[in-house]
Amino acid sequence: MVLKKSVLAILSISFCILACNKNNENVTNISSAGSNKSHNMGQNCMNCHTSGGKGEGIFKAAGTVYNAAKTATLSSGTVYLYTGPNSTGTLKATIAIDAKGNFYTTESIDFSGGLYPSIQGATTKHHMSTSITTGQCNSCHNNTTDKLWAQ
Repeated sequence: MVLKKSVLAILSISFCILACNKNNENVTNISSAGSNKSHNMGQNCMNCHTSGGKGEGIFKAAGTVYNAAKTATLSSGTVYLYTGPNSTGTLKATIAIDAKGNFYTTESIDFSGGLYPSIQGATTKHHMSTSITTGQCNSCHNNTTDKLWAQ
């Protein structure tokens, strides 16, 4: 009887570990134009999309882009990451903005040395004047700094 209870306890613990700790290490998750499967606009995506987190995949870069009035999310566009300011240097990553205004990727991005983001909307392209060393865009934007925007 004691052995049976021990086996059941071990099985219960094992099941909880498998069910409770989602293994998202090898999940590919990349935003695409027109897709509406994303969520939590304006929040720091890496709160969940990190190693051991509840989100599907480990994001290397992610954020939310708004319209020029900053009253609604932008429903299309592209985020570019360059090695130089104002879309100069080498293009290191291109990430589509989805229908909900979010962009995200699990693809590897080398931020060493810093990268300069540019956001292309339908009619404008905006450049960040300082380099970034992390892709957690919403950790600052829409939090301690102004929202990302384009038109």
